[in-house]
Amino acid sequence: MRRPKGIRTRKAVAKRFKITATGKVVGMHGGKRHLLQSKNPKRRRKLGGALVVGPTDAHRVLACLPFTR
Repeated sequence: MRRPKGIRTRKAVAKRFKITATGKVVGMHGGKRHLLQSKNPKRRRKLGGALVVGPTDAHRVLACLPFTR
């Protein structure tokens, strides 16, 4: 069976980022996997929430998600 031609979604990116209704890219903070003892509780709480990705990285993410716009 032949592979279909055309543009494809990067599934690794699709699992990590979401696109809001206004077109912003939202992802999770990094740095919450290990070495948590050395981070203070306020910092650990803030790492739990989502973050709006900056414009440079958002452009890269949107290029990997062609069917979300």
